[in-house]
Amino acid sequence: MLHIILVFAPLLGAIVAGLFGRVIGDRASQIVTCSLMAVSALCSVIGLFGYVGEPAFKVEVLRWIQVGGFEVDWALRVDPLSTVMMFVVSFISSFIHLYSVGYMSHDKSIPRFMSYLSLFTFAMLMLVTSDNLLQLFFGWEGVGVASYLLIGFWYTRPSANAAAIKAFVVNRVGDFALILGIAGIFLVFDSVQYDQIFAAAEGLAGTQLVVFGATYDTLTVLCFLLFIGAMGKSAQLGLHTWLPDAMEGPTPVSALIHAATMVTAGVFLVARFSPLFEYAPTALAFVTFIGASTAFFAATIGLTQFDIKRVIAYSTCSQLGYMFFAAGVGAYSAGIFHLYTHAFFKALLFLGAGSVIHAMSDEQDMRRMGGIWRKIPFTYAVMWIGTLALVGFPGFAGFFSKDAILEAAWASHNAFAGYAFWLGIAAAVMTAFYSGRLIFMTFHGKPRADEETMHHVHESPLVMTIPLGVLAVGAVFAGWLGSGMVGADGSFWAGSIFTRPGNEVLEELHHVPFLVKLAPFLAMATGLGLSWVFYVASPGLPGRVAGALRPLYLFSYNKWYFDELYDALFVRPAKALGVGFWRFGDQGIIDRFGPDGLAASTMAAARRAVRLQSGYVYHYAFAMLIGVAVLVSWYLLGAGLGR
Repeated sequence: MLHIILVFAPLLGAIVAGLFGRVIGDRASQIVTCSLMAVSALCSVIGLFGYVGEPAFKVEVLRWIQVGGFEVDWALRVDPLSTVMMFVVSFISSFIHLYSVGYMSHDKSIPRFMSYLSLFTFAMLMLVTSDNLLQLFFGWEGVGVASYLLIGFWYTRPSANAAAIKAFVVNRVGDFALILGIAGIFLVFDSVQYDQIFAAAEGLAGTQLVVFGATYDTLTVLCFLLFIGAMGKSAQLGLHTWLPDAMEGPTPVSALIHAATMVTAGVFLVARFSPLFEYAPTALAFVTFIGASTAFFAATIGLTQFDIKRVIAYSTCSQLGYMFFAAGVGAYSAGIFHLYTHAFFKALLFLGAGSVIHAMSDEQDMRRMGGIWRKIPFTYAVMWIGTLALVGFPGFAGFFSKDAILEAAWASHNAFAGYAFWLGIAAAVMTAFYSGRLIFMTFHGKPRADEETMHHVHESPLVMTIPLGVLAVGAVFAGWLGSGMVGADGSFWAGSIFTRPGNEVLEELHHVPFLVKLAPFLAMATGLGLSWVFYVASPGLPGRVAGALRPLYLFSYNKWYFDELYDALFVRPAKALGVGFWRFGDQGIIDRFGPDGLAASTMAAARRAVRLQSGYVYHYAFAMLIGVAVLVSWYLLGAGLGR
């Protein structure tokens, strides 16, 4: 019953606020959704302490599909992996709900917003508690629909509509691969149930699958398809373009997407299917390569962005890269550990940014901020806590998980392990730099906003600062509390994350050379130090460096021109093709000879008939004579033929 309440309480809140919000009003909608999320969060905390380290079990909900011999139950899979994910999703989401009460207080559609938030949370909970691939896909698509609704929540803004559509379309690319992966798994394993798939995985290692006449390793093909699906949801290099544009949604949406839901779904998917990935080393090498490349790529873009939310968004993209290459080198638990710690400090940073935006009268450009730390000291303090956790400052949450990932990359024997380690170190330097840049540009220096804006700068209300305080505590202590996740014996996960014999990376990461352990700290110190030099000690230096390295600066500022490239390769050709089909197919053929053509012929005949109605008697008499002549001719002709 505990887990039934945990998962379905947000759904109940979504239904009540969504269907009856206009009847019960804004305040009641907020109370219902926040209260039910609090109940879900409480259940997740109880579950975290009660079921971590325990064997997996199922909670049956109902018989879902039964077609012939094919049966699928709707059941909740409870094991340490799903328990950690349930805690992250419910706990973080509950405080985002509470924060939204203050942040969205002046919005005209509060019940709709609260309903969407709860629906988003429910879909993610369904995904992480799934016991079979169809249930996972239900949650997967539910998260996609909810993200579309939330990103485009302010639908009167063209930019928000475009961002929502972009997120939906880009994710369809990954989802198509996921569908193929699910179909392939059913074809190979003759089941969609996790237990049956995982039990048979080792026996299929090394077998071959024929695809379009070519032969490939079975598990490699399946894992590639699953990972491409994960790339879409988790915004990995190539399918990442939707993530920065998702900032068009309200700030609580950004926090929910980036910290607890949606983007973490891909990391969870890889960890859940570790029994397959462990026997597909080529697929793991690809995961490592993409993850490391994403961590580096996103960090380079974060260096030059000025929208405070976009900087944090690219930070999310980069940190997801760390999680994926951790999984790629075989340290799945380190990736999930970073997912868990990242949820606290990333939610804190986004909600802290929302507090800044609230204080600055909806201003998001850091070039129009500065000099406000004395006016919003609490927000300033928690933003520093979130930043130190993100950059991996010793003692903060990110220090434990990010260091574990980098040490695992050094210790691993994966083909791209070295590539991942060094790009991870480079990304750590850049992460510290752009994080320091955000703090110094936003809070320090001379005020760059107009006097009226500065006059109205104020601390956020208590309903917004309480969640910030709780998340700040998590950003400090989450690493300490979750350090058992990367224990060498793997007892924390009780088999929910699988590593095959010979994968000793969790043991070996604890024995890497001292310089390897020191490298992340040096990277962090270098990045933060440089940001202080650039934006505090010598504020004119960034402009001079950007001018001297203008091609590189523009390359980073324009996000490696991915949007322009995709626009040229896909968007414009697709649009031209659509216009061509519309003009020459729809209008030129279908409409011309179909409805429009028939209507035009009828109208032409009607116009000709109208001309006969002239009003002159001699015209009508002439027409009657013609009719009589035709009738007589027809009669005489018929009589002649009859003889």
